[in-house]
This record gives sequence, C-alpha cells and structure tokens, in this order.
Amino acid sequence: MRIKFGFVVTIAAAVAMATACSKKNETEPAAGASAASEASASVAASAPAASVSAASAADSSASAASAPVPASNATVVKIGHVAPLSGPLAHLGQDNENGARLAIEEISAQGLTIDGHAIHLELDAQDDAADPKKGVAAAQQLVADHVVAVVGHLNSAVSIAASKIYGDANVAQISGATTNPAFTQQGLKTTFRVIPTDARQGAVLASYAVKTLRGKRIVVVDDASIYGRGLANEFAKAVVANGGRIAGHEATTDKSKDFKAILNKIKRVQPDVVMFGGMDVTGGPFAKQAAALGLKAKILGGDGICSADLATLAGNALPNVVCTELGVGLPKLDKGADFEKRYEARFHSPVQSYAPFTYDAVYVIVDAMKRANSVEAPKVLTAIGSTDFNGLTGHISFDDKGDLKGGGAITLIDFKDNKKNVIDVITP
Repeated sequence: MRIKFGFVVTIAAAVAMATACSKKNETEPAAGASAASEASASVAASAPAASVSAASAADSSASAASAPVPASNATVVKIGHVAPLSGPLAHLGQDNENGARLAIEEISAQGLTIDGHAIHLELDAQDDAADPKKGVAAAQQLVADHVVAVVGHLNSAVSIAASKIYGDANVAQISGATTNPAFTQQGLKTTFRVIPTDARQGAVLASYAVKTLRGKRIVVVDDASIYGRGLANEFAKAVVANGGRIAGHEATTDKSKDFKAILNKIKRVQPDVVMFGGMDVTGGPFAKQAAALGLKAKILGGDGICSADLATLAGNALPNVVCTELGVGLPKLDKGADFEKRYEARFHSPVQSYAPFTYDAVYVIVDAMKRANSVEAPKVLTAIGSTDFNGLTGHISFDDKGDLKGGGAITLIDFKDNKKNVIDVITP
C-alpha cells in the first residue's frame, strides 16, 4: 500500500508553500489557543495559525519549544480536535485539547512511520463554542482539511449534530466527553467514545442517593440541555428502580445564573438529596446558592460539574457536593500521577476533567493507523472498530455501536480541602 498524497504534504513542500505566502506562525498553537481556519488547506497542513489570547500569548514560546521538530522528509498527517475553546465552557474544551496535544507531541517526539514513510502528526484544532451549529461548521472544516480522524466533541448536543458530517465523510469521530447514549445509537459507523454513558453514570448516582445517603425525598434539577436532561432522566429512572422516590423535577437553562426561584420551591419540599444535571458553570453556583438559602440537602452531579474549577464555582458549598468522574480517577490509575505531572508541566494548569480520555483517543487513532498501515481516513476508521488497546485510562475496545465494551468504570468524588477525593470506584 502506498500513502496517497491528496491530503498529506511533506514538510519540505509545506515550507516552500509557506515561504511563498505571507509570513505565518509556524509553531503549533500555544496552550489556551485555538487553531484558526486557513484559506489554503496546503498551507494549513504545514503551519496552522494560532489565535492566541492575551492571557495565553506568554506561553507561545514554551509551546514552540515543546513541539517536536519534524524531519525534513516527514509527511504531515492531521488529527482533528474540536471542543468549546470560547464561551463559559472554554476551560473544559481547552482541557480536552491539551490532552490531545500532549499525546500528539509525545508520539511525534518518539517518531512514527507508516508504510515506510516518516509521519509528523499535527493537531487541527477547531472551536465549536458548545454550539451545535458551530459544531457542524467545525466538522465541515475538519473534513475539508482532510484529517485522518477527529477527537471530539465535548457536549452531547454538539457531538450528535456534528456526527452526521463525519458519517457522510467516512471519518472516525472519537469523543472523550460525550455521554448521552443517543450519540452512538444513530446507526453511524463513525461514532466512538472512550468513556461510559449516562445510563451507567445515572445508575451509579442513583444507587448512591438511595442506598448510601438513604434519600427519602429526592429532587432532580436539569439545565434543559441534551446532556443535563439526559443524565437527570437516567438518574430519576434508576432511583425508582432502586426503590426510591422522586419528590420533584425542576428545569433551568444552561445559561442561568440565578436559581433562587427554583431553590425556594425545592426548599418547601425539604429534600435530603438534590441531583443537578448540567455543567460546572451552572452546577457550582446552584450549590452555592442552595447553601446560602440554608438548604441542607446533599447536592449530586455528574461528570459535567466534576471539574477542577468547581472549587471556585461552588465556594463554601463545595463540601456538600458529590459528583461522578468517568472511568477511574487519575490518583487510582497506574500512570495517572505521571500523566498529571507531565500535563501540568506542559500547560501550567491542572487537569480539569477529560484530558486523559482525549489523550487516549489520539493513541487509539495512531494505533489504528499502524494496524491499517495507512493514513487514509476510511482505512483508519475500519481499524478503529477492532481496537484492542491498553491506554492511560484502561483497556479500550468498542462494541458494535462504538461504546466501550463492558460500560467502563465510574468514580464517585467528594471534596476535601478544595481538592477531589475518591469515595469509591464502581467497576462494571
């Protein structure tokens, strides 16, 4: 098999093209930066422009120093990544991108050869702003850029909307954050995830609420998003299956900041457990305002609220929060501490949530490239379906829908001294 050069470019050719054009930044995007779309796909292959904010510009020189220098005869192969790099969820989206970038830099530094050709990997990073329409546009851009596969998206609604673009193009999409079960139930052969679904996560939270907390009056609140409502419904269903009772179900929005009206209504029920389906930017303030109103109920949440930023967002209500992390938490992973150290040294920030999974997703794609002995997207897609890979987060193999075989582990987390503390790891 010979590598087709319709969508890859050698470093020497790319440099020549870049020289003929106006000067561009030839380093990979710094931490906190999103790759800008280029008018010329060939120039983008060699020098993806970086949109660097003032806050992250100071790190650009460190990023350039960290990125491996490609051999002059290496073939550039792009792996796409897309997540919210702007808006209120940018801290989670950047965390996702950082995980993928760390893997790409490591693999490129070690050297990669496919079918006798030296390969230099590049991350084609796009911003979907947690918006389904922008997610579709980002997916179209990645397909136009001829990426070999895509890591993303973060939000369930965005992943589901964009998945049809990848499906039509025969480009594999591996998410390290999308948990709504519907993502892999569309009949597409291109959708995969390296994390458990909300059906499993909701069941673990419900069991904890009923059996451990012995909740008698359990109230559910969701943010009306596909993720938040989906997780809340899975939780409520599992509470009833465990012999519990849902005393109320309220809805807010994923942009709400003031929860007093809902909380005053909930307070009249006097619940002992409140489950919040949503992200940290709303779940944190919800817990904080609940404590300010004197609500004593334990606040439960899923992976969406279980970020490093929750300590700031929830304030003094943090000790009253229990949330779930997908898979086994970093402290319990054999190589978790080493990953955390390398991540923080590279990006000068803590791991938020999903970086270990996007890191593994890149390695799964490269493993498929090696087994397919190809960088052609359709051949890599076929190889991903038969993945049997031991990653940072555990063993990865997919069922016929693209979900993890066995469902994956769920970690229950609370907080001590403003830091995550593992309560329990629930394995399949």
